[in-house]
Amino acid sequence: MFYVFFLLFIALCAGLMLSVFRTGSFKTWTKAFRIFVVVAGIGIFTYYFIKKSLSTFRADALTVQMINKLPFPLDFYLIKINSEKDAPKVYETGHVGNIRSNYYRIEYLDMTNSDEFWIAGFMGKKNMVYFSQHAVPNKNEDQIIEIQNYINQSQKLSEIAGKQIEILKLENMKTAIWITLDLLLLFLNIAVLLKKSNKKIPKNSGI
Repeated sequence: MFYVFFLLFIALCAGLMLSVFRTGSFKTWTKAFRIFVVVAGIGIFTYYFIKKSLSTFRADALTVQMINKLPFPLDFYLIKINSEKDAPKVYETGHVGNIRSNYYRIEYLDMTNSDEFWIAGFMGKKNMVYFSQHAVPNKNEDQIIEIQNYINQSQKLSEIAGKQIEILKLENMKTAIWITLDLLLLFLNIAVLLKKSNKKIPKNSGI
């Protein structure tokens, strides 16, 4: 989605710059382009927010239930390992979110090209206090994982997981910046389109 919002940013900037052409032969074309950009922007954001708000449940997905039995809330990430050669990514990282003590969170994983996933828990932004590796021999059997201890099952794998999580954080931060800029530009484009040009009638001053 990062590249989509970047392209939308360029299109919205172009729409604002073309708003200066209010007369002449380009008036109709520029206004049509600006309307198209605004409609496309609204459509993209509608799709994005609906997708984020809907559940990721899939009928053929593996259900992973994570229960935090530790006395403190932790920020969890889940990394799926794709074992197939044709998979676009070896590591697919997702942010599960903060799980409070004695609470749980459910994630749904498409394990078509994978038979393994990792779970990493952070206390604070960079302090990884939990890491576990989970094999999935039976993809039809849901996983219930209770986090009861501060453990690191593999120092080497946890370092790889940490790098993948940093990449995800960076991508999310860049996406958030472009979303903010796009929303601002979209508002400005809508305001310019709806603005009515009120021509002032000059007043003749009499003596």
